[in-house]
Amino acid sequence: MKRFGKVAVLFGGKSAEREVSLKSGAAVLAALQRSGVDAHAFDPAVQNVQALRDEGYDRAFIALHGRFGEDGTVQGALELMGIPYTGSGVLASALGMDKWRTKLVWQAANLPVPNYMLLDEHSDWAGVAQQLGLPLFVKPANEGSSVGISKVKAVGELHAAYREAAKHDKLVIAESFVGGGEYTVAILGEQALPVIKIEPASEFYDYEAKYLRDDTVYLCPSGLSAEKEAEMQGIATRAFALIGGQGWGRVDFLMSESGQPFLLEVNTSPGMTDHSLVPKAARQAGISFEQLVIKVLEMAGVNK
Repeated sequence: MKRFGKVAVLFGGKSAEREVSLKSGAAVLAALQRSGVDAHAFDPAVQNVQALRDEGYDRAFIALHGRFGEDGTVQGALELMGIPYTGSGVLASALGMDKWRTKLVWQAANLPVPNYMLLDEHSDWAGVAQQLGLPLFVKPANEGSSVGISKVKAVGELHAAYREAAKHDKLVIAESFVGGGEYTVAILGEQALPVIKIEPASEFYDYEAKYLRDDTVYLCPSGLSAEKEAEMQGIATRAFALIGGQGWGRVDFLMSESGQPFLLEVNTSPGMTDHSLVPKAARQAGISFEQLVIKVLEMAGVNK
């Protein structure tokens, strides 16, 4: 493990997902140290990133989520310092964080996405409901972990849902409800890992269902046919490549009731907590958590 040199595990940060990142980073740090890697904790919220170079770090494992960690900003700083880092580069990180612009790229390549509209304070709420149908979801374009998201069941709820999302981002999306189930596909290098089906006990897969509740059900194997699973893995691999994704990531899907998969969003710095999905998919593929973090670290690079 000496080949990795001195490794900084970047976690915490300043985003709305700080608490999740602290859990992800602690798990990654412990796994790397158990494997004999010279790994150290580094929180950009309390330490200047310049210290990464000043303190002689050779690589960075990014376990940051959301703004200032998953959106290309930290990636750009590491590029300038010449420090190899895990995951996608500046462009793919920034693009993947922006749900609207990611959808535009996927649509241009004829990949399926749910119907959506951009909202502002003066949107015609009745027209939005008529075009997208009810229920629908309202979400900030540049947040993760379901921060600021609302499920809207009546026209009268739309304006309040918009304002809640707008607290987190100036760009707000309304998206059609797709009711045949939620799935995710993890990407590790060139490999798509087994599909996971997500069955929340709550109204939808919100922050609480993702990180706090113990009654969310994760099915892996997913229960899909081999053909449908291969189809989703193929779409996920292509979708990840189209945004320029590298190293590892996760692509989320909604399935229609007729069995049509729709791309929801991409995560270029996925969670690594005890509730997280990439470790679950890796286990199903015979990859332990320690093996997973080492594989991710091995793919660290610069000039992406």
